[in-house]
Amino acid sequence: MDSDNEISFPDLMGLSETDPEFVTLFKQFAFQEVPRDLPFSLDKRRYYLAILAVLVGSQGFELYKEVLPIALNNGVKAVEVKELLYQAVAYLGLSRVYSFITMTNTIFTNQGMSLPLASQKNPKNQTRLEAGEAAQIAIFGNQMKDFATKGEPDVRHINKWLVDNCFCDYYTRFGLDYTERELLTFCYLYSQGGCEPQLKGHIAANLRLGNDKTLLIAVISVCIPYIGYPRTLNALSCINEVANAQQ
Repeated sequence: MDSDNEISFPDLMGLSETDPEFVTLFKQFAFQEVPRDLPFSLDKRRYYLAILAVLVGSQGFELYKEVLPIALNNGVKAVEVKELLYQAVAYLGLSRVYSFITMTNTIFTNQGMSLPLASQKNPKNQTRLEAGEAAQIAIFGNQMKDFATKGEPDVRHINKWLVDNCFCDYYTRFGLDYTERELLTFCYLYSQGGCEPQLKGHIAANLRLGNDKTLLIAVISVCIPYIGYPRTLNALSCINEVANAQQ
């Protein structure tokens, strides 16, 4: 953890009276040992964004509710939280994100924010397909050119939706840049599990954009207390596989 940035943690007050021994051991590991032992520097803004994305991906609703106010007090902007949630719909579906959006709105309103927040839609988009393809190429490379028209006829519509919906509707919005969005996508995918083929593709995209292996390992390391070891180790295996293949 970046020694210049003190990290704040949720109080876990809901368990302090009923499960005091658990709270003590969890806090000792998550809030003391993990930041102390982490051999990499991770700024607190990305720290909190990663945890929020992992909690959404793993459906950690109650803990997200505790972490969100802390994140807002430690460098994460309200518009970034909204963009994190909107983009999560492309990777998790609205059925798993809806409650996070409504609860976030409640927290924002309780903090005196006026909703809706300012629009982050990019007014320069010409067509959704053109803008989405440009985003795909910037993130993955020139092999994504004409992706919307590739594939067997019976699945070509899904490729089109990936271009105009996933990459135009979400990635071209303001509030977060491509590098930040890809890091969040990495978090959505590894935390929900069962998405290793897609996870590897987005690990490659992260590496291409400058989110190097050290950063990705730092992210999964600080999120271990929230996501557990099995999905973390699966993610680590995918990181190593993709990084080694690029050497």
